[in-house]
Amino acid sequence: MSRVVLVTGGSRGIGLACAQRFAALGDQVAITYNTTPPPPQFFGVKCDITDSAQVDAAFTAIEEKLGPVEVLVSNAGVTKDTLLLRMSEADFSNVIDANLTGTFRVVKRATQGMLRARKGRIILMSSVVGMLGSAGQANYAASKAGLVGFARSLARELGSRSITVNVVAPGPVATDMTAALGQDKLDQITNSVPLARMATADEIAGAVVFLAGPDAAYITGAILPVDGGLGMGH
Repeated sequence: MSRVVLVTGGSRGIGLACAQRFAALGDQVAITYNTTPPPPQFFGVKCDITDSAQVDAAFTAIEEKLGPVEVLVSNAGVTKDTLLLRMSEADFSNVIDANLTGTFRVVKRATQGMLRARKGRIILMSSVVGMLGSAGQANYAASKAGLVGFARSLARELGSRSITVNVVAPGPVATDMTAALGQDKLDQITNSVPLARMATADEIAGAVVFLAGPDAAYITGAILPVDGGLGMGH
């Protein structure tokens, strides 16, 4: 049965791979984006998730075009990497606002329709960095770790309405962004991963689609690592 799926930050990388997976299942997929529009087969809505008014307007547009959002993949986020002593307060707060508070804005708006329908799936995109930490990424790691507590609190709060809330925690993923790092840096990253390679965006999307599907109906408040073993034990 076709569902209405929203993927935030879904015009490239992991977000686009998720959107393509859901579309292949026959779902109606909407994508929010900030700068790069998604491919034309998806319903794209420009939205800065750090602005509550834009978030509300995006959901209103999706509801008018497709109907209430039944599956939310909160994927949009930013990085501003630098060592702590060089990190400005703006570097820290901007990343928290986009990755953590932005997710709060999107999830809060999505649950309005889910609570009325008494069903829904929410998947938050965290990171292995949120569990392991990473030098130069204190802001990013804090934002991604915060998603875990947020998700588990909501899993308890919304579970009685048949709304599941889960977290996917990717490790290093082969994207255009990581390709620009250079071979030496890529070798350093993959050498720390037990499976000795980076994930594909589609492998992350597979975990997301699973958590949104019928086989995961009794899974909530979980962290699903897709990290090649990098974060095992966390």
